[in-house]
Amino acid sequence: MRQPADQAEPGRDPEAVSKFVESFAAQLVEAGMQRMPARVFAALLASDSGSLTSAELGESLQVSPAAVSGAVRYLSQQHMVSREREPGSRRERYRVHSNQWYEALTNRETIIKRWESALSEGVTSLGADSPAGRRMAETLAFFEFVDGEIMAMMERWRAHREERFGRG
Repeated sequence: MRQPADQAEPGRDPEAVSKFVESFAAQLVEAGMQRMPARVFAALLASDSGSLTSAELGESLQVSPAAVSGAVRYLSQQHMVSREREPGSRRERYRVHSNQWYEALTNRETIIKRWESALSEGVTSLGADSPAGRRMAETLAFFEFVDGEIMAMMERWRAHREERFGRG
């Protein structure tokens, strides 16, 4: 992996940065993320600015613009990166924010709510006393529990983050 300008700053070991990007991307892939979005996300995370153009990402990861575009589309849908237009230019920059994990997890909360609604319908349709209905009700209770825990955890995270890093 070649380093864009902001990853090849003095004091940085380009080989160590490259190794981190590929290693972290591999961990994301193991957790279920697609390979190219994982590499793009890791490259953005490793950049000092947290922001790179498609050309910079393509150069550093040695991939095509189409591969970068598809990866960024996926990451945007997951609320893990945002697109920003460069002032006075048609070029877009892709940015990872310090709250990317919060955004990604909060996005999952919306999905969990949809699952809860579908499971509730399933319990009603199957009958709460049937074996399938009881299994569905237990699954629903699990997601309701997870939903509540995520909300409480995110409140604790905001307080912890502010205490540790200040507002930002």
